[in-house]
Amino acid sequence: MDLDAVVVLMDNLWVALGAILVFFMLGGFILLEAGSTRMKNAGHIAGKTIFTAGIGTLVFWAVGYGFIYGEGNPFIGLSSFFYGDFSAADGGLTPAVDFSFQVMFALVALTIAFGGFAERAKLSVYVIFAVLFSAFIYPVVAHWIWGGGWLAEHGKQDFAGSTVVHLTGAMAALAATIILKPRIGKYNKDGSSNNLLGHNQVYTALGVLILWVGWFGFNGASTFGVADGFLGFVILNTQLAAGAGAVAAMFTVWAVTGKADVPTTLNGALAGLVAITASCGFVEPWAAVIIGAIGGIMVVFSMKLFEKLKIDDPIAALSVHGTVGVWGTLSNGLFAVPALSVDIEWGLPGLFYGGGFEQLGVQALGVVASGAYAFVVSFIILKVLDMTIGLRVSEEEEIMGLDISEHGSYGYPEHMEQEAKLTTAATTEDK
Repeated sequence: MDLDAVVVLMDNLWVALGAILVFFMLGGFILLEAGSTRMKNAGHIAGKTIFTAGIGTLVFWAVGYGFIYGEGNPFIGLSSFFYGDFSAADGGLTPAVDFSFQVMFALVALTIAFGGFAERAKLSVYVIFAVLFSAFIYPVVAHWIWGGGWLAEHGKQDFAGSTVVHLTGAMAALAATIILKPRIGKYNKDGSSNNLLGHNQVYTALGVLILWVGWFGFNGASTFGVADGFLGFVILNTQLAAGAGAVAAMFTVWAVTGKADVPTTLNGALAGLVAITASCGFVEPWAAVIIGAIGGIMVVFSMKLFEKLKIDDPIAALSVHGTVGVWGTLSNGLFAVPALSVDIEWGLPGLFYGGGFEQLGVQALGVVASGAYAFVVSFIILKVLDMTIGLRVSEEEEIMGLDISEHGSYGYPEHMEQEAKLTTAATTEDK
């Protein structure tokens, strides 16, 4: 086997491994979301993540990939439906390896979107929205930026998806959260809020760790190769930003509240990862630290802001993926290095490297256009569903928990059944 063939083999193996790492991130989301919500909804959180991943995969295979990368239309592509290219690599990635990597990003975006549905949405709504999001929301934004669309033509930089994946998912989550309204018991009549604590911080921490590891595939395999050593640079930036985000969030919440709150610190690590996702291939390591740290600080105050606005976000998806996704995208317009932007013909250098405000303006345009599209289309879809089949479970079903009301069994059956017996006994005694 000659050297060129070895390079092609290594590139394909790395991207295939990257796809597996990104898919494993769904396991991180299961633990993160289940740990951040109440015990009576844990089985539902886990189950809906798996079956919506199945729906998203089939829809992306049927139409999503074609809309992003197909040819024939300046707005969205119309070829490659029911994708089935089994040809071998011709000096690059095998088409099926590329498809397998791309579908995982769509599934992560879908999972982020469902963060806004947590603990109160009907199972049927998950099914319908998974189909429509995977067909008509995510693919359009991905085409604009990654598929040669109009934002790509303007030089929009998004190395691994702060806009395409994180902001798109977060804006769909925002639409859902607004229409669904807060969970029962979240806010009092006087406007004050109650902290509906998640049931397992250890699950949440383990989920964050799995996501952190998966991010090395998320960002690292977006190099689409290993031979030139660029992979190590991207992973270095990813690690530095995540660490800076965790540390900055912990010290910020400690200074503000007097307590080094664990969930906030964990969200800080994720914020650092989201922030660097757009720029991990464009900036120097010192800039990665700054980008991650600012993301960690922002997530603390963003969570507090949404709380005050009475937007109930149990998973902090809006802050981690939305607010910080915007910052991550804009940071390219400040820190992008000429050698990593101009020289590879992907946009212009950032403001701090003599590029002026042009790249920053392109990044801002991408944020506004992509965010608005994802929010408006998601809002329309969900509003129609709300007016027809209804988005939210009944008050009784929400109180008993979605595990039993939507699936017929608890994720923690022994504990929940014992709790139900104690509640019944106490009620009988009172009578």
